[in-house]
Amino acid sequence: MEQRLIQLTQQLLGKNKAAMDQYLTKTKKEGYEVDFYGEVKPFADEIQMLTEEWKPLALKWVENNRPKYIHVPQINDTFDNLNFIAVFAFQLDTREKRFTEMIKSIDYVLSTLLDRLLS
Repeated sequence: MEQRLIQLTQQLLGKNKAAMDQYLTKTKKEGYEVDFYGEVKPFADEIQMLTEEWKPLALKWVENNRPKYIHVPQINDTFDNLNFIAVFAFQLDTREKRFTEMIKSIDYVLSTLLDRLLS
C-alpha cells in the first residue's frame, strides 16, 4: 500500500507541475484556443483516475500514522483542488493568483506527504 501511495503522490506532483506549466506557457498566451476533447478532457480524466486511487490510500495512511503537518482535511482539500486545477489550467478566465495559490497548496501537501512516506 505504501509503495503505491508513494507512486501516486509522485505522479500527482508531476501533474500539478504540468497544470502550472500549461497555464503559464500556453493558456495565458494571446490567441490560445482550448481543445476540450484533445487536451482538457484527457488531462482531467487522468488526474481524476489518479486522485480517486490516491485519496483512500492517503486518508488511511494519515489516519494510521498521524504524520506531523498533514491532516485528513488537507487530503480532502488536495483531492478537490487537484480536480479543479485539471480544468482551470485550460480556462482563459482563470485568476492567476487563485490558481497559483491552489498549485502551491497542492504542492505543499503532496511534497510533505511524500517526505513523510519516504522517511
